[in-house]
Amino acid sequence: MRSDEVNAGTEAETEAVDGDVDLDGGQVFDGDRADGSGWEVARPCGAPAVTGVRMAGFRDRAGRALDLRVLPQPALVVVIGLGNAPFTVEGGALERSQTSPNPHPSLVASLSPGPARIRGRDVECVEMCLSPGAAYPLLGVSPHELEGQVVGLEDLWGRQGRQLRERVAAATAWQERFTLVSEFLAHRAARGPAMTPEVAGVWDTIVAHGGRVRVDDLAASCGWSRKRLWSRFRAQIGLTPKRAAMLVRFDRAARALRAGGNAADIALAHGYADQSHLHRDVLAFAGCTPAALAGL
Repeated sequence: MRSDEVNAGTEAETEAVDGDVDLDGGQVFDGDRADGSGWEVARPCGAPAVTGVRMAGFRDRAGRALDLRVLPQPALVVVIGLGNAPFTVEGGALERSQTSPNPHPSLVASLSPGPARIRGRDVECVEMCLSPGAAYPLLGVSPHELEGQVVGLEDLWGRQGRQLRERVAAATAWQERFTLVSEFLAHRAARGPAMTPEVAGVWDTIVAHGGRVRVDDLAASCGWSRKRLWSRFRAQIGLTPKRAAMLVRFDRAARALRAGGNAADIALAHGYADQSHLHRDVLAFAGCTPAALAGL
């Protein structure tokens, strides 16, 4: 179950799904599957209010505890929890890893949070996947301040975030909830900083080439020095160009592994020097081996 692209129509689409739940567009996996009626999923209709934002609503209809393994992906994930119990977060990447659960009623997973677990009960939420271009004006802080973290949404949006959560939770229909969130995002986007065209162009190039790019070539493409590109890109994207390219390449490889591809073939197809190189990257980003990742 994933936050796919929005669908056209006049009302929010809803569906019941048995089995796995995926709360972030493809790189979250559940460790406690819902049986019986499974999960209710709702997706907004029409075009998104802010370009680069995908949205979906999830409700646990089975009443089972949720245990999600979060993997890095080239998008920031915002979850507005609507249930009574907060989410707890364990783990996180880099040197900022947490060693104990941290409760959040709503949360934001940075562009590259590293392996982490999100747990909750009676989950009901609205989830947004934000492209870096959308996240930059919406977050209210430089994305680089969130590097490697999963943090509470109220830590970023303060009272406005708390009020949004209360209004969305009080709404009785998914489409009403999506409208409230969309209006909130449009308001923030109109007043937030715009990503510079050079940084946006470099990000688009990294994605278009699946991460198989050289930083010197990226700098030359926008007429900047390597140092200037490194500084501006990290401030607006949240990662260095090199780390961003590694993330995009890992995301493509991870999806291929989960689709049943051969690790050696995947390493070759996605620009890794060899299978050992792929193994090291998967271990660094996912905290497990390619074989283990393929089985998730």
